[in-house]
Amino acid sequence: MSDVLTRLSETIADRKGADPETSWTARLLAKGPEKAAEKFGEEAIEAVIEAVRGDRDRLTAEAADVLYHLLVMLASRDVTLNDVLEELQRREGTSGVDEKASRTSG
Repeated sequence: MSDVLTRLSETIADRKGADPETSWTARLLAKGPEKAAEKFGEEAIEAVIEAVRGDRDRLTAEAADVLYHLLVMLASRDVTLNDVLEELQRREGTSGVDEKASRTSG
């Protein structure tokens, strides 16, 4: 299933240079990282609302929107899905409490 995210990420990267008139992704990217982040935030809020409401189908649809807009936001700042996966792999096996402490201490 992660192949779907990989293909989506590659499609988003391919759309960076596409015509904003013919591609929603290109249109989002052309508006800049701030707009991509704003759209991601809107979708995340919608997912939270559906999680609270308990509508599984709506939550599933909103979660898909969140993943798409997260990848667009990352692409707008030249962060790849692979970058994020490598970070998750780096954290694998580390206690969440310990990992959070390592980011806040110093």
